[in-house]
Amino acid sequence: MSSISLFKRALRTLQNESRGRIPQRVNRWFKWLAPGLLVKRWILLSAGGVVLTSLGLAIWVKLTPVFYIIKFTAQVLEKITTIIPNHVSGPIALILGLVFIFWGQTRTVGSITEVLKPDHDRKLIDVLMDHRRLNRGPKIVVIGGGTGLSSLLRGLKVYSANITAIVTVADDGGSSGRLRREIGVLPPGDIRHCLTALADQEKLLTELFEYRFRAGSGLVGHSFGNLFLTAMSDITGDLEQAVAASSQVLAVRGRVLPATLTDVSLWAELADGRRIEGESNITDARGVIKKIGCTPEHPPALPAALKAIQEADYIIIGPGSLYTSIIPNLLVPEITDAIAARLIPRIYVCNIMTQPGETDGYSVSDHIKAIDKSCGKRLFNAVLVNRKYPSAGSLIKYAQVKSHPVFLDREETAKLGRRIVVTNVMYEDEETHLVRHNSERLARVLLRWYSRAHA
Repeated sequence: MSSISLFKRALRTLQNESRGRIPQRVNRWFKWLAPGLLVKRWILLSAGGVVLTSLGLAIWVKLTPVFYIIKFTAQVLEKITTIIPNHVSGPIALILGLVFIFWGQTRTVGSITEVLKPDHDRKLIDVLMDHRRLNRGPKIVVIGGGTGLSSLLRGLKVYSANITAIVTVADDGGSSGRLRREIGVLPPGDIRHCLTALADQEKLLTELFEYRFRAGSGLVGHSFGNLFLTAMSDITGDLEQAVAASSQVLAVRGRVLPATLTDVSLWAELADGRRIEGESNITDARGVIKKIGCTPEHPPALPAALKAIQEADYIIIGPGSLYTSIIPNLLVPEITDAIAARLIPRIYVCNIMTQPGETDGYSVSDHIKAIDKSCGKRLFNAVLVNRKYPSAGSLIKYAQVKSHPVFLDREETAKLGRRIVVTNVMYEDEETHLVRHNSERLARVLLRWYSRAHA
């Protein structure tokens, strides 16, 4: 191939690349003209301030500088037009002015972007547009605990920044239980999961907060996140302030609130007459739960949690362990009263699989009846149920620990006056056969249902 042919091919390549870059740049600049960014109005306001300041100074000194400036400018323009005709000098000055404006604005935005350093390849305008979109999202309150709640939050944060997670503090097992017994703090485990789920830098924070010490006297088994929240509680005075301060440090999108700041302990009465004390012991007892309660009997709700419920556009209950993650929040009377008083879309996300020691043999209606019985009133008007069953491999694995898919008994559920939303929101790991809710799919379905119910 001749050098001329190579040159022509290279030239065509450069032209094609430049054509691709120019539309992207033009599109990016047009984004700055989009309404609702709250940028253009402040630039115009600043420009107006400069003009008013100049006029004020001119009036104050009796317009003398303005008169001479205008006179001098007129003389300069007259000289220029005698040398270069106005039909030539005018367009030249106009083009130069536009070039300077474009150049100056480009460098300004570039400098701001360099300082702020948005997410690597993301442009500043895209970050601003996402920020405005998320801040306009519905005010969502999610109630629950455990990994189910954090999974849902991970999906919801894509649609709204106005998320409040109200989390149980009845956990007394694992690292949280040890800190609760040894130091006397409220258990931070479920709150830790929610904070990492709502954080912007989720992957890194999850690894850091979920890290468990494997060595060290007294540290073995503790997660870094639990120790971090415990230290913050001691510094700030209580868990609420610790979570708020941690949210600022971790750039959390939304809020995480404990249901109560009272040291709550769960108890359950089983069908065989046993009374089990402690959240972790209830599941281990492997009995049929007939009644569940807490000590003290009527813990006061966190005021911020009540305010979030009162201002909410949408309330989601679950997913999570029925008796040890969801119902403990509803044993706070002020929270149940606040939820029941709201005439807004309220939905319960039912678990995909039954949980041994808690919901053995439970159907969808059994889950609803347990919640209604525990709080003494109806808190939601719809229930979301997964449609698809897990694979044979997963069913066999779960059956070995006496866990099975939650059966949808339509007629009985309909008698309870709940609208049934049936959809596929399941995630199944092909290697481990673990069955979970798919974060993105679940959030998308919940927001779609909200849009329809809210319309």
